[in-house]
Amino acid sequence: MKIDQLLNEVENTQIVLPEFQREYVWSLENAKQLFVSLFRNYPTGSLLFWQATKEELPEIKNNATPEIISGLTNVILDGQQRIMTLYLIMKGEIPPYYTESDLKNDPRHLYFNLGNGEFQYYMSSKMETNPLWQKVTNCFSLGTVPPFEIASRYLEEHPEENKEAPTETIYTNLTRLQNIRTTNYPVQIVPSDAKIDEAIDVFDRVNSLGTKLTDAELVLTHITGKWPHARRTLKEKIQQLNTENFAFDLDFLTRCLVVALTGSPLYKDNTKLDYATYTRDDYLQAWKGVDRSLDYLIPVLKQDAYISGTPDMSTTTVLIPPVAYLLKNGIRFSEQMKFGFLYWMNLALIWSRYSGQTESRLDKDVHLATSGDTAISSLVTEIEDQRGRLEIKPSDLEGRVAGHPLYRALYMVTKHAGAIDWSDGGPIYGRIGDNFSIQSHHIFPQALLYANGYNSENHLDKKKVNEIANRAFITRDTNFRISDKNPAEYLLGVEAAYPGALERQFIPMKKELWDIQNYEMFLEERRKNIAEEINVYLNGLKTRYLSVCSESEIQREDWREIIEKGENNFVEFKESLRWSVRSPNGDRKKSEYIALRAISSFLNSEGGTLFIGVKDDGRIAGIEKDYRTLNKANKDGYLLHLDNLIDTYLGTIYQHYIMAKIEVVNGTEICIIEVSKSDEPVYLKSKNQNGQNKEEFFIRANDSSRSLGIKETNEYISLHWK
Repeated sequence: MKIDQLLNEVENTQIVLPEFQREYVWSLENAKQLFVSLFRNYPTGSLLFWQATKEELPEIKNNATPEIISGLTNVILDGQQRIMTLYLIMKGEIPPYYTESDLKNDPRHLYFNLGNGEFQYYMSSKMETNPLWQKVTNCFSLGTVPPFEIASRYLEEHPEENKEAPTETIYTNLTRLQNIRTTNYPVQIVPSDAKIDEAIDVFDRVNSLGTKLTDAELVLTHITGKWPHARRTLKEKIQQLNTENFAFDLDFLTRCLVVALTGSPLYKDNTKLDYATYTRDDYLQAWKGVDRSLDYLIPVLKQDAYISGTPDMSTTTVLIPPVAYLLKNGIRFSEQMKFGFLYWMNLALIWSRYSGQTESRLDKDVHLATSGDTAISSLVTEIEDQRGRLEIKPSDLEGRVAGHPLYRALYMVTKHAGAIDWSDGGPIYGRIGDNFSIQSHHIFPQALLYANGYNSENHLDKKKVNEIANRAFITRDTNFRISDKNPAEYLLGVEAAYPGALERQFIPMKKELWDIQNYEMFLEERRKNIAEEINVYLNGLKTRYLSVCSESEIQREDWREIIEKGENNFVEFKESLRWSVRSPNGDRKKSEYIALRAISSFLNSEGGTLFIGVKDDGRIAGIEKDYRTLNKANKDGYLLHLDNLIDTYLGTIYQHYIMAKIEVVNGTEICIIEVSKSDEPVYLKSKNQNGQNKEEFFIRANDSSRSLGIKETNEYISLHWK
């Protein structure tokens, strides 16, 4: 299809853009390189359309009305970024499927040099007085760019050049550019007998092959296939929350939707994310829960956590476990759980819970957050196991600058301490207006430090000058007034005007430390103050959490509730340890191997719980039949046999990661094996059919144990235990 025809059909809505497509997101460089390639006759791929019938036609972006010819409409499945770029630049207008606000980058200020064929975005210093630089859009508008007139103007300024050469070059380059209109663009067609689900599946397959779409965008595409206004609804929510200073994106809201639908935040390795099983009503119901959860959670963050907006958080991922809890618990926190989640959330931010292995850690945290009364203690234990401690030490602040999570923690506890501005005495929390917006102030000004022995070119010196311990939070106006003044002078004035204002920002009150010669002693003392204040704040949240629940409530586990949720990446059911359902007198070794395989996969992943005596569908079978296969047919004999199996298949050194117990559920005994993540790789030892020893490496994936090959194992180990 010729590009001219292609763009005309887009203009006439004979070629349409479905609502399930993402927005125009190409960078200016992408747009420029498309024209460079077309000008040079380089290949730029092909387009993929679906000839949709009127009955199967999906919702169209921007509520555009499609023109249906012979009962069919071409729906863009792949190539929309290229098509929209061509439309914007060649027609100079916004396509009918977008508004100006939808364009992240508008490439219409692309210019073309008629002399050398170069493409660049407009630069006044380079292009304003050079007639060879012409706007690409104008080049496609008949008569707007007269080559001979341009050549004449150019020759007036460059009389030394041969008259024929520039005229011919300009004419040739302009003609070559304009010939892009008649370039044939390859188009592939998904036939009209395909249903919308099949068309979206093709879209998914095409975009999964490259890096064009994120996993979240692919999921949202499927959702939009059955709920056409999904993307629009989510974007409206984003705009609404932006007014509250909470900036979320489609990926975050889609992740929340997946949690509402499946109980897991995973896009991949999530067996419950089966689009064929969900209806439009399912998606609407899930969104209703997410919408209400965020409306409930954000005031809690503002009022109880001193979090004014997403700039106060290093990642919004930390909000997904509490959203998962709210979705399951009627969109409300008890007083206990509110402070419990705020305690955990602050720890997760400070200790960068999601700085690596985000998917597996988030999946584990969502599972724990929805696992009953032990949620908070289990979540906190994960961080403690990951970091080794929870308490903040002064040394944690040494050399840390504004990008570190402890910087945001300092801002939060400063607000909590009731800090006031140093020139008007008003609170720093809740300011409105640009001149009174809160800024990060260097207590010892940078210029002063660099003038007194610190080198701005030295990396270590720069870190000391910009360290968190040299930061306070005051209004923009106050920051401007202080400028480069010596703290030994201006801090005295602050304390005189507003007694206690410095202590509320944890400034050491020994005045000799305000002297420039004692700067590093000042840092050392203030690190202690900041660490102490953060710990006091965290312990206050922990105390408020513990004060409304007894220790027995924290330790209690409702196993029935967990079983009813079904198997997932952290829960597996086995009907028996030794007794074979299919062959009661069959291979007991095989049954034991399967159980130990599950335990090893939990050890090598993020931990989990194996329930023995529970059928795949969650019905309680009990372990009575297993008892009958043992010499000591009781609880003690069962647990002793299990210990021996762990020693044989895994090794005695891994026993401390595994805790097995017999519990009564629905009046029947079952075995519950809780497995923690191992600190090192664990191999499952067994024998092959020839009786030779072998070792296998298993991880948890798709609600089951997955074996990895040698290369995969090495890659996994390097990432998981780095």
